[in-house]
Amino acid sequence: MEAAADWASLSDEELLERRISKLGLELETTPLEPLIQQLYSELSAKGLAFHPRTHIGDEWFVPIGIPAIFVPFFLVHDRLRALERSMMLEVEGETPEWFMKLMRHEAGHAYMYAYRLTRKKKWQEMFGQTSDEETPSFYRPRPFSRSYVTHLDDWYAQAHPDEDFAETFAIWLTPDFDWRKRYAGWKALQKLEYIDELMRSLAGKPPVHMPLFSAPAGIKASSYLRQRRRRLMNSVAQFTNERKFRVNKLLTRLIDRSDELGLRVQNDDPQQDFRVASYITTLVMNYLFTGKFKRTK
Repeated sequence: MEAAADWASLSDEELLERRISKLGLELETTPLEPLIQQLYSELSAKGLAFHPRTHIGDEWFVPIGIPAIFVPFFLVHDRLRALERSMMLEVEGETPEWFMKLMRHEAGHAYMYAYRLTRKKKWQEMFGQTSDEETPSFYRPRPFSRSYVTHLDDWYAQAHPDEDFAETFAIWLTPDFDWRKRYAGWKALQKLEYIDELMRSLAGKPPVHMPLFSAPAGIKASSYLRQRRRRLMNSVAQFTNERKFRVNKLLTRLIDRSDELGLRVQNDDPQQDFRVASYITTLVMNYLFTGKFKRTK
């Protein structure tokens, strides 16, 4: 890993040649850390026990099916913010207020996956049928519709059923915001009332879906992966036709990250190998065909 002093003084062109993973970025001790803790405090204030883990990614996203939040790398360091601004003319989430709006939105996605909310019949009645399709880049919103809340720009709640839920969740979670008064007479108020009822039912309850490694007991997840590394690498390479050294690099990243997070896995689950191999295969196939394995925003 490079120290910040090694790359912060580089020109834009030189910095663009650096791999994000080699910059040595961490959320700890940055101005983002207290904002992340603020999100957790807001969830606790609502009686919600699940605090989604937050990691550094290449943009704002929650991976499809994974209840974890990723914030863009450029928010972690002033030099990277300047580079982002020079290239994109803005830095998404650069102010504390903007950052928290996005965090509440992403928390909605994380809760959706952690508690498998999209499987509920009433959820589908309120927000529509979900799918694994990514949020479309282009959609035709109805600016004056009262069926959706307005939170992020571009009437984002209208882009996809999952975004509708995440936006409504964000409004519901916002402290000191009287959403009943703001959305009185709107059809969107029914969705807010439903989320209020639904979250009350989840108060204090642990997630029902924490894929891969989340067990508080058992062996270290990194040890499990090391023991089965060759078997997993061969299986995934066979199913995806991807080169073994690339799959092995992904496994190395998963092992390192598992150690960083202190993750553990039950050692008496006969389906564990199958689930892990299937998960890694999905990551590789999605990347091969789409270049990513996430739903942004």
